[in-house]
Amino acid sequence: MPGYSARIAANPYIVGSFACIGGGLFGLDIASMSGVLSNDAYFRVFNNPAANAQGAIVASMPAGSLVGALAVTSLADRIGRKKTIILSSIIWVIGGILQCAAINRGMLVVGRVIAGISVGLASTVVPIYQSEITAPSIRGRLVSMQQWSITWGIMLQYFVQFGCSYINGTASFRIPWGLQIIPAIVLGIGMLWFPESPRWLLDHEREEEALQILADLHGNGNRNDELVVLEYEEIKEQVAFERTEGAKSYADLLKPGIFRRVGLGCALQMWSQLSGMNIMMYYIVYVFEGAGLTGRRGNLIADFRAIRPQCRLHCPRNPLHRPMGSPSSVNHWFHTHGLLPLPRRRSPRSVRSVGDGQWFNFTGSVTKAIIVCSYLFVCSFAITMGPVSWTYPAEIFPMKVRAKAVSLATATNWLFNFALAWAVPPGLSTIAWKTYFVFAAFNFAAAIHFFFCFPETAQRTLEEIEEVFAQGHIFSAWAISREVGKRNLEDIVGRKTVDEKHDSLERA
Repeated sequence: MPGYSARIAANPYIVGSFACIGGGLFGLDIASMSGVLSNDAYFRVFNNPAANAQGAIVASMPAGSLVGALAVTSLADRIGRKKTIILSSIIWVIGGILQCAAINRGMLVVGRVIAGISVGLASTVVPIYQSEITAPSIRGRLVSMQQWSITWGIMLQYFVQFGCSYINGTASFRIPWGLQIIPAIVLGIGMLWFPESPRWLLDHEREEEALQILADLHGNGNRNDELVVLEYEEIKEQVAFERTEGAKSYADLLKPGIFRRVGLGCALQMWSQLSGMNIMMYYIVYVFEGAGLTGRRGNLIADFRAIRPQCRLHCPRNPLHRPMGSPSSVNHWFHTHGLLPLPRRRSPRSVRSVGDGQWFNFTGSVTKAIIVCSYLFVCSFAITMGPVSWTYPAEIFPMKVRAKAVSLATATNWLFNFALAWAVPPGLSTIAWKTYFVFAAFNFAAAIHFFFCFPETAQRTLEEIEEVFAQGHIFSAWAISREVGKRNLEDIVGRKTVDEKHDSLERA
């Protein structure tokens, strides 16, 4: 079939994971800024940015991502999921070139905003694409790889930054910023051989293409395969139902049943940021400097902190989303408290970049405890809330509003990312270790919210999830049975036959 490789489509892991390179771009960008916070050449070129200025430079990327996430609302529905991913890679290349060539703060901020638009597009549309193109049995596993790819991007950029730290001059930070263009080129070109979302095709009345893609994805090209027929009939039925509900618009997000899900998707992305995870990634150099780990030694420890999530594969065979939420927040609460006695000692970089807070001179066991807690904090996020924050919003919305609702949820992620990225450096410079009390409180509140309000969606088709939310239980999500919504091919065909008879009688 023109437009993609059937051989690639037949491998569910390749077709479901390749687009995750888009998540890797986010990871590359996080570490590209974190790694330069102890780079003298960077501070010379950009005139020694103080706490507020450095916060603004870092926050410019999530500001662009907020715009990109909202732009997906129309792009993903208008041009398709596949073309939106390709567009995001093109925008990333432009932003990466500007960052690499930046000679002042303004040019750097513009480059980061443009790269942020790319990250906003990719971070929103990739989970949608994965959820719509993978089989229910492995959907959670593959969508979770979005978070895994983010941590891969962070790890790779950290090590590139560490290696380039031995180079004198501006090449020490320009080379890492330039190399991050390569994955975007691979993503943009590679997606040309991948199929479009069959759900998007059916929604645009391209039924033959959708059926063939489903056959290539789930039935080795066999259009009569039971799973292929089941998926095709369910999607077709759902699309037909959604068309009777009215035109696609933002007003649909306010309808009963939908508004609840919008709140859950936005809240989950909000809590993932308020956990403090990305702040740890952006400003881990400041944390380690406070613990007395400066220069290349601190950077190297940060590199190995990024390795740990890769070793603990966080895409379980049968992920249960609800159980991964509350324990995750409790773990974050515990490990954040472990950072509260953050040693507050003076160091030249901390004074110049973060502020003149008073620092106690703790060493030895306290320093080791901070390293351990930061490692455990990252690991607990990478196997729980990290992947689920992308998986859950991508699968709880009906087709009619999915792109708009997911983009709004992702925009919430970037809104809080932007606010925290800008606010934390001044916070560390004024209230220092007390900053972590704020994040500990957020994690405790998130655990309560997850337990009471988030229904389980794992191991269900996107169409079966509709019946899960139809059960209600807004504040008692645990009461929804795991058997709700389960259907087989006979159920789908039987229901379709009944509906056709009913329509015939009405016409008669």
